[in-house]
Amino acid sequence: MSDVAEKPRQHGADRACTTALRIGIAGLGTVGAGVVRLLRANADLVAARAGRPIVVTAISARDRARERGIDVSDLRWHDDSGALATDPEVDVVVELIGGADGPAARLVEAALDAGKPVVTANKALIAVHGARLARLAESRGVALAFEAAVAGGIPVIKAVREGLAADRLTRIGGILNGTCNYILTTMRETGRDFASVLADAQALGYAEADPSTDIDGIDAAHKLAILAALAFGRPVDFASVHVEGIRRISAQDIDFARQLGYRIKLLGIASRSAAGIETRVHPCLVPQSAPVAQVEGVFNAVVAEGDFVGRVMLEGRGAGAGPTATAVVADLIDLARGHAAPVWGAASATLQSASSMPMSQHRGAYYLRLNVTDRPGVIAEVAAALRDAGVSLKSMLQHGRAPGEAVAIVLLTHETGESSMQKAIERLAGLSVVLEPPAMIRIEAG
Repeated sequence: MSDVAEKPRQHGADRACTTALRIGIAGLGTVGAGVVRLLRANADLVAARAGRPIVVTAISARDRARERGIDVSDLRWHDDSGALATDPEVDVVVELIGGADGPAARLVEAALDAGKPVVTANKALIAVHGARLARLAESRGVALAFEAAVAGGIPVIKAVREGLAADRLTRIGGILNGTCNYILTTMRETGRDFASVLADAQALGYAEADPSTDIDGIDAAHKLAILAALAFGRPVDFASVHVEGIRRISAQDIDFARQLGYRIKLLGIASRSAAGIETRVHPCLVPQSAPVAQVEGVFNAVVAEGDFVGRVMLEGRGAGAGPTATAVVADLIDLARGHAAPVWGAASATLQSASSMPMSQHRGAYYLRLNVTDRPGVIAEVAAALRDAGVSLKSMLQHGRAPGEAVAIVLLTHETGESSMQKAIERLAGLSVVLEPPAMIRIEAG
């Protein structure tokens, strides 16, 4: 045996490397500028953790003259973002344009096809085209990373895909949109109506000028589709997600929920059972004592449940320059180290095409608010409509009387089927004593 101690072996990317990882960024809005700022401010820390420097060498954005609070004069500028895919001075393409189609999709596909890894924060792109893009990345032997696409700075993709890789997950979801959570929180705290709070959210920059993607549940649905694919090992399937937003949530509903011991949250919920995989986004009543009910303002929370790990909850800021840039750079550090997990946690060929359970097969408890004419026999008519639809009433709440005028009554049901509940709503809406469409919110344990 030699007296000379054997040096520890170093493998590939784990060996200290002085060659910088060169990145090109497409999209220099809030997040893109945040990535540039973070890489410059924390250059030493990032290099130490990546094993090599990570530097921005090229950028592409629509407006060269726009003030972004960062100096980009030393970087190459491409008017056409697609040029990043073929730029020889770019090792990794970072796509921060947004949108499921258009320039973002063309750039990501071109970069992967050219054999360049891609990091993206684009949840719409991954939710809609993620299965196809994963196959392309696999065929070219490069990474497609998207930690920033779900829940901003919360490391939920890595947690589900790698940290919980050995567990069979049965349920995943939570609060996936900070704009909706801020609006619902503020409505509860102030007693103001939806339109007023939305206007404030837009003035504060929490909601876009066109907020429909957020408040109609589409943003949360994109994220839920991604989480469900990772959790259940199936190809991403955005089309199967049932989606409802928060436009119809009233201050009255929020107050009744409070009186009943609940809070209203927009939740994305994915679960697996013998009937298939259920994916749904909609407002829910959750008990005030539930951990997810305590998540307020612009914060997000993701809850996963598995057969061995039990229940795991991650909470943090789900959007914004800082949190999202942190997630983007975390992916870049992994790439610099040569650590690249399969896009969906396993090779595309091994993913299971599990059936999707339609919303009509959902079972649960429900909250119903009816504005009715206050006269004798109203409750009997309502109870008969529920009975005829096969819905069992658990409790009722009504404050005060106004004979001959409109009053609100709130009904809570026992567990029932979604199809029965929809039939009940149709019957109730047809009663002459019911003065406006019934308001229905599903109840979740949290």
